[in-house]
Amino acid sequence: LLWRDMPDALLPMTAKGAFPSQDALEVQRLSSVAHWVVPILVEGRTLNLMTFHASPPVFDGPEDRNGRRNHDEIVFWLKYLDGTFGDDPAASFIIAGNANLDPVDGDGRKSAITDLLTDPRLQDPAPKRAGAPQQGEGHSGDPSLDTVAWPSPDPGHLRVSYILPSADLRVTASGILWPEDGPMAEVVGAASRHRLIWVDLIF
Repeated sequence: LLWRDMPDALLPMTAKGAFPSQDALEVQRLSSVAHWVVPILVEGRTLNLMTFHASPPVFDGPEDRNGRRNHDEIVFWLKYLDGTFGDDPAASFIIAGNANLDPVDGDGRKSAITDLLTDPRLQDPAPKRAGAPQQGEGHSGDPSLDTVAWPSPDPGHLRVSYILPSADLRVTASGILWPEDGPMAEVVGAASRHRLIWVDLIF
C-alpha cells in the first residue's frame, strides 16, 4: 500500500509542495516495516494476528514527515477493520506490535493511538510492570504501563508496545517482563531497551 493511496493520508507538505518530492511520494509505501495479517488455526478456528512496527514520530523537520507517517501507520488498522481495503477480519483477531507512540507522554500525534485504544471492536488489557516504576521527567501517564526504557529525561520511559485483542476474546491476565533486580533484570536490560509484554486469553 503506497502512503499516497491511504484514505485521508496526512502526507508531508511544505510551501514548495510534496516532501521530499512528488516523485518520492509516487513510490513511498505506507509501512516503514510492515503491516501483516497472519491467520493462525487454533483447534479448527481462525485467529488473525495483525502485527506491525510503526515509524518513530521524531527525527524529522517542520514538515513532520515521521510524525505523519506514524499516525497513518496506526490509523491503518482502524481503516482495515472498517473494510476499507476489502478484507476486514471476520474472525477473532489480535493487533500486536510497536506503535512507537505513547498515548500521553512523548512526541507524536496522540489521536492515532487514542482512537485505536478506545475503539469498541478492541480491548486494551493495559499490561503493567511490577515494582515501583520510575516516572519520567515531565511525564503524566501511568509509569507502570511503560514498555521501553529510553534514556531520561528525553524521551524517557514510554508506552509504545501493545497487544490489543478483539472484543470477543476474554483476557485473563497480562503483564510486562521488567524485573527490578537480580540476574533476570540484567538479561532483560541487556537484551533491549524494549520490554516484552504478554496477555493470556481464552479463545
